[in-house]
Amino acid sequence: MKIEYFHSDTPRPLANYSEVVSAGPYVFPAGQVATDFKNGIAPSAKRGASFPYYGSDIKLQTRYILENFKKTFVAAGTSIDNVIKAQVFLTDLNNFNAFDEVWKEYFKTPPPRTTIGTTALLLPDALIEIDLVAYTPGKGIERQAIKSSAPQPLAVYTEAFVCGHLVYAAGQLASDFKAGVPAEARKAPGFPYYGSDIKRQTRFILENCKKTFEAAGSSLDEVVKAQVFLTNLNDFNEMDEVWREYFKTPPPRTTVGTTGLLIQDSLVEIDLIASKGMKREIIKSSAPTPMANYSEAFKVGDIVFAAGQIASDYKTGVPPEARIDPNFPYYGSAIKKQTRFILENLKRTFEAAGSSLDHVVKSQVFLTDPNNFNGFDEVWREYFKVPPPRTTVGTSGLLVKDTLVEIDLVGVVK
Repeated sequence: MKIEYFHSDTPRPLANYSEVVSAGPYVFPAGQVATDFKNGIAPSAKRGASFPYYGSDIKLQTRYILENFKKTFVAAGTSIDNVIKAQVFLTDLNNFNAFDEVWKEYFKTPPPRTTIGTTALLLPDALIEIDLVAYTPGKGIERQAIKSSAPQPLAVYTEAFVCGHLVYAAGQLASDFKAGVPAEARKAPGFPYYGSDIKRQTRFILENCKKTFEAAGSSLDEVVKAQVFLTNLNDFNEMDEVWREYFKTPPPRTTVGTTGLLIQDSLVEIDLIASKGMKREIIKSSAPTPMANYSEAFKVGDIVFAAGQIASDYKTGVPPEARIDPNFPYYGSAIKKQTRFILENLKRTFEAAGSSLDHVVKSQVFLTDPNNFNGFDEVWREYFKVPPPRTTVGTSGLLVKDTLVEIDLVGVVK
């Protein structure tokens, strides 16, 4: 699959990533925040100091970002009208409604969307980061909106799009969008010691995901990538028990903590991508085998979807080679060691799939502490000749003690 890199006249990032890449018909830009990379938040994306009661910072930042995305997509030969998936990271979920008002201004048919809370973004006073995927019409694929019998959202997004041989679904949580978390996704108040809220919510979500994919002509058996966002990582084990009930061959998965979700009392949001009529090849390399119910990677056609990876051998937690030696506490860097450990394992994953890190087209990075970003980014540049588009956000936690970063990659076979 041919990879092409593009640049628009939008502000150029300070860190090591590309603005946008096309791979075949798909277009993968970097996540964007409201910065000009000179003044922090761009002056046009903040309220005037002399007019503090006029305007809205979240609306200004959202418009600034989406205007830059318009330029990015035009440079890549497509447009914002052709977005097929969105992820939105908010530092304060109270800003969601104002953000959503702006969102509807920019999208004729709003794409499937996942919106979660983040602990931090890489810019002081940044309120939002937006991560989009688009396609280029005329390259042999078209986009079809999907609507099933699953509960329909209150906000401005589509349940799923079929685009080529992939189905991009909106993130789903346990809501009927009428009563919040519905009774069937909660423990009965009269029986507080029976059942499990996280198991009930996970089942409710996956049952609705089944409906979504069936309406798209696919199924849960064809899911090729999963992301799971948990408000409390202590819920992970029970979520994972339900997960194995629904997936014969569990897809590659990334699981991270979030500061919050958009429905009161919701515990988990699940974001899935499936194939449609394409064979999945399971990828297994010499990288450490996870303890939980997911696969290392899937290859679908020319696309490689890898599970998110953290610095663990799944035997000792964070292994010695990814830690600072306690006898030499002032030598080395924990974030650099963990980043190298992860990227070495991801090299193995992509090589086993017939690809390489040079063919990565999309990356997401979840940091437990944004102060670790610079050390992480120094290592990043060592591994990528041309660094792929990247989205970097804070997470409230990862699944192995003392891990500092999780890296999620998508690549292609050239």
